[in-house]
Amino acid sequence: MSGQARYPSMDARLRELGIELPPPFQYPNPNRTGCVQVGVMLYCSGHPPAADAGGSFPAGKIGSTFDESQGYAYARSAALLLLSSVHKLFGTLDRVRRVAKVTGLVNTAPGFERAFAVVDGASDLYFQIWGNPMGCHARTAYGVAELPRNFPIEVEAMFELYPEPPDHQEAPFR
Repeated sequence: MSGQARYPSMDARLRELGIELPPPFQYPNPNRTGCVQVGVMLYCSGHPPAADAGGSFPAGKIGSTFDESQGYAYARSAALLLLSSVHKLFGTLDRVRRVAKVTGLVNTAPGFERAFAVVDGASDLYFQIWGNPMGCHARTAYGVAELPRNFPIEVEAMFELYPEPPDHQEAPFR
């Protein structure tokens, strides 16, 4: 493949960006899991922000308990936790070819109308990691009245996978 840039593994890409994955989210019931692969698509469950060092998850509403910038950080954290589930499933992120869709549900206080700006925390992270066009994705952002366990945000995603792990990455980082 002369003339095409070759990239290290996605694990090396994360290290290059200074990004560390948190421990994967543990679902409280065996009837659900973090990710399900169907063909070359990976469907990922909604993930909350990662727990703090003491094991506690953030709780509250964006627009009252937390401001927009904190919500953005929580969306980024939830997107990272989601990637931890992908990594747990495959042992690597190298199977991910493209970010297809991101959905963010933001636990909003009455009157908070910037759920789209909060969910940018997840979208910006994936765009930073995979670049253009592979990190550019379809997206939906909802402001909702409540989320399970009073999480401030929940992020889910769909990824297109390589049928087999690639030997290298083809110039997705721009």
